[in-house]
Amino acid sequence: MEENMKGFEKYQKTYFMPPVDCYDWVKKDAIDHAPIWCSVDLRDGNQALVEPMSLNEKLEFYQMLLEIGFKHIEVGFPAASDTEYRFLRTLIERNMIPEDVTVQVLTQARDHIIKRTFEAVDGAPNAVVHVYNSTSVAQREQVFRKSKEEIKEIAVNGAQMVYELAKNVKGNISFEYSPESFQGTEMDYALDVCNAVLEIWKPTKDRKSIINLPTTVENAIPHVFASQVEYISKNLKYRENVLLSLHPHNDRGSGICDAELGLLAGADRIEGTLFGNGERTGNVDIITLAMNLHSHGVENQLDFTNMKKIVKTYERLTGMQVSPRQPYAGDLVFTAFSGSHQDAIAKGMTFWEEGKRTVWDVPYLPIDPKDVGRTYDSDVIRINSQSGKGGVSYVLKRNYGLSIPYRMREELGYLVKDVSDKKDQELSAELIYEIFKKNYRDVEKKFDILECHFQQKDGIDAAVTIEQNGNKTEVFGHGNGRLDAVSNALKAHFKIEYELTDYEQHAVSRTTSSKAMSYVSIMVDGQIIWGAGLDEDIIKSSIYALMAAINRSGLL
Repeated sequence: MEENMKGFEKYQKTYFMPPVDCYDWVKKDAIDHAPIWCSVDLRDGNQALVEPMSLNEKLEFYQMLLEIGFKHIEVGFPAASDTEYRFLRTLIERNMIPEDVTVQVLTQARDHIIKRTFEAVDGAPNAVVHVYNSTSVAQREQVFRKSKEEIKEIAVNGAQMVYELAKNVKGNISFEYSPESFQGTEMDYALDVCNAVLEIWKPTKDRKSIINLPTTVENAIPHVFASQVEYISKNLKYRENVLLSLHPHNDRGSGICDAELGLLAGADRIEGTLFGNGERTGNVDIITLAMNLHSHGVENQLDFTNMKKIVKTYERLTGMQVSPRQPYAGDLVFTAFSGSHQDAIAKGMTFWEEGKRTVWDVPYLPIDPKDVGRTYDSDVIRINSQSGKGGVSYVLKRNYGLSIPYRMREELGYLVKDVSDKKDQELSAELIYEIFKKNYRDVEKKFDILECHFQQKDGIDAAVTIEQNGNKTEVFGHGNGRLDAVSNALKAHFKIEYELTDYEQHAVSRTTSSKAMSYVSIMVDGQIIWGAGLDEDIIKSSIYALMAAINRSGLL
């Protein structure tokens, strides 16, 4: 018998609940507006890369963030390295910071680091100086070996220094404070430290401050974090003049939940990265958060309409890879291979396109892929050995304008599935179309029809010129329609028996000129056999379809 995993005995919860109940967030069922988004890709994300971005790469990434629509961008830790310092100075000296954009810089609450930070930020039109120190029990006891009062004094002194230095630099400077390792800090103590910082800054309506609550190492269940956020939100001093910000990490895989529940609990602002890049398991993914709002009908204030370009640029500049299952952005997130899923999507898309819905609710598609620049043709339904008749029909309809008859779909689906099984790979739309043509339209000819002439006489008389083995013969038939008359002529000439069972036709909308596609089935000894024909003349296309079915039937 296998043993269970060991080691759990040494763990216990390391987070702190608020001293009073804070569960008002539970009563809310939706986030009704977007938070202020702050990208920390150029700081938190960059420091997590195996090879941090160069100056030019950071400049390109920064430009992408502006194009997406970020108004708060943390551009680095300028006191940490010459590259970080030069990057910020480049943005300022080249006038690359738009008037409606605020750059943010990070600094520890240490005197020489704060001074260097202000040298870097001097002249920025709008900037946030983000000062932090760790307040958790573990950090106080193990790293700093300081008391609560001593840790609080570090925060207050840092707040005082940034407040004083801001008076001596050009530009509009505002302040942010983070009690690092917030979840591992006693809630009443975290509140006390934040309020002490706010007493130094005394934020006003025109000069708001930011209090940022980081899940530096995510260690609480999301509903606990929501209660922690609500407690701080309800008890902060100067609350109407404070932007309450969240900085979730993803150690438990709950970063998105933390952020969403935190917004319900009163937060105004989110710090995160594209695709969740960050140390360890990463930061909260702003793309997922923003698109979650989008999927609930809330304008998210960011532009992800060209998601593929964003993915490509991100991967090139960071050396990271976006998972094919990354929400909203991965190559496969809108793709259905399963036959039942494909069938539901195809029917749902038809329902949507017929205008029977004004609110998007297509099965298996949480958003319209077009919103992020994806296409139905190549992204939604893709065919492999798991696919079914609905998916195959959808691909042919989308790419080639073919409306495969319902009774023909199962057989075609199995033909495609068999090819995929043997090739052990996904099939392109082009190959699926070739399978259709080879099996139903461009079949091996045991005979050919060269021309037909019709005369209406108590129904339809048909004179049909056929070619077989190099010999031409004119044969005759009578029927209640042209196709029936040709069919009867062929039956009589070849002395064969079958029943003409189905006939469908439609205009082909995605080919040059206006051609008609016809589908004809015949029944031979209880078996249905299909053929297809294409021609500019609808009668010829139906005759070609009948001829294909007979040629496939084995009757000759």
